[in-house]
Amino acid sequence: MAETTDVETTTISISADDDTTDEVTVPTGLLDLVAEGDQTAAETVGDVTLLSFASRAHHIVHHGEETDPELDAQEERIMELFEERFGVTFGEATGHQH
Repeated sequence: MAETTDVETTTISISADDDTTDEVTVPTGLLDLVAEGDQTAAETVGDVTLLSFASRAHHIVHHGEETDPELDAQEERIMELFEERFGVTFGEATGHQH
């Protein structure tokens, strides 16, 4: 088994509208595995981030205990952004529809 320190990594910088920043480091091989075609590392991380937010929002709204109109609006908006980016609905992309 290879040493984990031998695995090449890529660091992605994140900047938010409120002037805060963060970085995330991931194995480069995973970026290559998840990338669609000739996507850049930044595009790949962007896709995974949007997918993750959409998935979490869906789970909270449709599989959670409470209903909240503000949360419903947030989930609806992330699903619109998902469809704009990927050209398909979240349900079409994941096969998980309600």
